Amino acid sequence: MRTRISADSTCDLTAALCAEYDVAITPLYVLMGDKAMKDGQGCGPEDIFEYTRKTGQLCSTAAVSIADYQDFFAERLRTADQLVHFTISADMSACFQNAQEAARDWPGRVFVSDTRSLSTGIGLLALAAAEAAREGRSGEEIFAAAEVRKEKLNVSFVIDTLEYLHKGGRCSGVAALGANLLKLKPCIEVGGGVMTVGKKYRGCMEKCVESYVRERLDGNRPADLRRVFITDSGVPDSLVGTVTGLLREAGFRQILHTRAGGTISSHCGPGTLGILYFDE
Repeated sequence: MRTRISADSTCDLTAALCAEYDVAITPLYVLMGDKAMKDGQGCGPEDIFEYTRKTGQLCSTAAVSIADYQDFFAERLRTADQLVHFTISADMSACFQNAQEAARDWPGRVFVSDTRSLSTGIGLLALAAAEAAREGRSGEEIFAAAEVRKEKLNVSFVIDTLEYLHKGGRCSGVAALGANLLKLKPCIEVGGGVMTVGKKYRGCMEKCVESYVRERLDGNRPADLRRVFITDSGVPDSLVGTVTGLLREAGFRQILHTRAGGTISSHCGPGTLGILYFDE
């Protein structure tokens, strides 16, 4: 039995990782004015940021449609017996609902997981599932394991500008920061399927990120040191290097760096960086 793995474009996996682990991607839609474009197909983060700089308006996003999922699932099942698909949290998008509806056409063959997460939190689950698929595990087994492991995701990020989250209204607590919008660099935590404001940092982004990484690793539950993602929406290479060094000191064995795609970037804005991993 062959089981394939797929995920929405909100998983923020690189093309190289998708090819290495055989993870197929369903793109969400980015709405830029009156144009609707597929995430990662002619519309990248820099296009989104430039649009906002020029117009003062945010891009919006739309879920993968039921019809898109039906076409996608049908194509993947030509070469597989079963498919396990990972979506962004159902509290953030209609992707899970739409994928579930589409999956009804293939009972017992398509399994849809609401990851209750975003970005490479989804990516962590997808890569673990791909490794299980290589070992010959069935779709039922892979789905069941993912439902347990998603409770151990540790997903957070620090944002350089609150403009995008504030205008987008996607994060509980951002509006309450009020007049401090330009001074604070808060840690946004993902838990229970939603984003909330955690610790708030002040100062330059480099010092804030260094403090954030040290505190996430020192003040939380022990980390599963097998794999960690650094995911950002456009930061200096030197900052990625600093974070990589801190993660090596902490003992992580595989450190992966990815750039957030269009959907995630349109909500968090430029200059965001997060570390994402499983707790033990």
